[in-house]
Amino acid sequence: MDWSKIIWAVLLGAMILFLWPRAKHMLKNSPRAEQGDWQSVLLPIAFVVGFVILLIMMV
Repeated sequence: MDWSKIIWAVLLGAMILFLWPRAKHMLKNSPRAEQGDWQSVLLPIAFVVGFVILLIMMV
């Protein structure tokens, strides 16, 4: 086994350990989605999907 793989595995584990409490805090204290929030997210996604379909059809 290569030492670099071991070092990367340790760094990845440390990153997960350091980020886990912060992620739990953000999920617990994040604002809840309201009625119009999902439409605000779905509209740009629909435009991107439509643009990709348009590009595929043009080829």
